[in-house]
Amino acid sequence: MDMKVTSMAEAFIDSREFARMTRAIEFIEREYQRQPRLAEIAKVVGLSEFHFNRLFRRWTGLTPKQYLAEVTGRAAGTALRSEPSVLDAAHSVGLSGGGRLHDLTVSLEAMTPGEIRAGGAGVNIRHGVAPTPFGTAFIAETPRGLCRLAFIDGVSDAAELKALRATWPKATFVHDDARAKTLVEIIWGHKSATLPLAVCGTNFQVQVWRALLELDPGETVSYSALARMLGQPNGARAVGNAVGANPIAWVIPCHRVLRAGGQLGGYRWGVARKQMIRRWEERRTGAS
Repeated sequence: MDMKVTSMAEAFIDSREFARMTRAIEFIEREYQRQPRLAEIAKVVGLSEFHFNRLFRRWTGLTPKQYLAEVTGRAAGTALRSEPSVLDAAHSVGLSGGGRLHDLTVSLEAMTPGEIRAGGAGVNIRHGVAPTPFGTAFIAETPRGLCRLAFIDGVSDAAELKALRATWPKATFVHDDARAKTLVEIIWGHKSATLPLAVCGTNFQVQVWRALLELDPGETVSYSALARMLGQPNGARAVGNAVGANPIAWVIPCHRVLRAGGQLGGYRWGVARKQMIRRWEERRTGAS
């Protein structure tokens, strides 16, 4: 009897969760042009932001923000075919501008354990050096997507290439500065483009990098807050290590992670560069 009662109670709880997630999905589908924030969607279904975010991911496999981006991206694809410009398409689906539309096209995939064990056998990795708005960068790309972007301040790219070869010892490396320049134009330009990322990291590192990609444009977060978002309230130090191991500067926005109190903290590619990037983003988003 007890087992039946428990089973019925669990079914009742699941049915309530299902109803809430259905309302959330319907709300996002209906209101995506307003780009509602997580707090608003959570309020619609009567849950805290943290609980709603976790529950939505469990039911759909996506966070609410990822689902909103997916819905907006579908609408954007239609708009790009019918509107006269990228900017018009952005406004037609409720986005602030072409840059925001561009941000939606970034996707991240983790390399599989099998791919890592293979050491890059049979994989061509194109790499090169190109100028960016924030200094010279070393950029590398596999057929799966961008795998490394590191600022090198005009010095030799030998150290970055050595680190890449250590990760992918059996890969074929092709020097291609022209492709690096094209990637810079995609990353810092304002054209609509798909930019897949192919990263190699632990499960926790990948979780941290995904969470950074979910930040709103210009939004900052502290190490401790990021740890709480990941359900690891005591994991600020581990989060810091994962942030520091970010292999793709700028695109995975580790520069938006600040110390408690809003202090800049460290940055793998220099605190001065982090400050310049932050100020640039503030101006772009109208935060200052």
